[in-house]
Amino acid sequence: MKAIGYTQPHPIAATPGLQDITLPDPVALGHDLLVEVQAVSVNPVDTKLRKSARPAEGDTYKVLGFDASGIVRAVGPEVSLFKPGDRVFYAGAIQRPGTNSALHLVDERIVGHMPTSLNFGQAAALPLTSITAWELLFDRIGVQPGKKPTGKTLLVIGAAGGVGSVLVQLARRLTSLTIIGTASRPATREWVQSLGAHHVIDHSQPIAPQLAAIGLPQVDIVLSLTHTEQHLPEILEVIAPQGQFGLIDDLPVLDVMPFKRKAISVHWELMFTRPLFATPDMVAQHHLLNEVAQLVDAGLLRTTLAEHYGTINAANLQRAHAFVESGTARGKVVLEGWA
Repeated sequence: MKAIGYTQPHPIAATPGLQDITLPDPVALGHDLLVEVQAVSVNPVDTKLRKSARPAEGDTYKVLGFDASGIVRAVGPEVSLFKPGDRVFYAGAIQRPGTNSALHLVDERIVGHMPTSLNFGQAAALPLTSITAWELLFDRIGVQPGKKPTGKTLLVIGAAGGVGSVLVQLARRLTSLTIIGTASRPATREWVQSLGAHHVIDHSQPIAPQLAAIGLPQVDIVLSLTHTEQHLPEILEVIAPQGQFGLIDDLPVLDVMPFKRKAISVHWELMFTRPLFATPDMVAQHHLLNEVAQLVDAGLLRTTLAEHYGTINAANLQRAHAFVESGTARGKVVLEGWA
């Protein structure tokens, strides 16, 4: 099968970088689906791993990629949720080979039926960010879906990125929270507003006075999706006593002691945890992806595809990695089809 991989961790400008390669076709066992990959998208985790992760022992190449949409071509003997021919979308598992391959094995319990109203490229933009946003908002923070007014406020730092683009939509469509999103450029501010944020402020400027200017000097929930270390002092200032703080990015150190005075609960989300540890509730990712698909088909959520980088090959994937690393992306970058 066609695939894209590398032999050594490397910066984006290295030569050789990502390479077009050929690998043996995998075989579905156990709960595995063998998926013919039609489209993939690139996430920040892809670029981080490219700079640090080596091929597994005995392998020549490391194949990255998490988000994918495609068609089930074969199923393992224990599969009960899918059949060959089903169209699916999913975000994969960090401990297994990635989706940058024409055929890919994935456990059925972390796979959803693809929205019928989307094409493969549009669908591939959604899985990893949808799982992360859903788990952070509903599983970690514990927000209860429903439109009964609560008077509570939500600040999303980095709302224009992939996770933020889904999270703002989920919060607006499924809860009564007042949503404040942050974005630093006119294009990203417009994007966040279009996704449903009630207010948009600039995280490159002091946050507290901007919140005060819109009449919300304190917020009940702060979800920080990027550059958390940089924003921590202001988060501590604006979060309300007994509030909730959630984050997804990697900090060298997180000192939680300053949160004690306000009795703030701290929640860290990693969407790979369920498949990595095969938790008893691992199938929750299957169910939530199916629910996301239903919300998309009902017109309540939209794809977050913002950039289409052409067919799936090493050169286009290299460009996509560089763009994601630039920190200027809004929404998601997708590649579709095999040349």
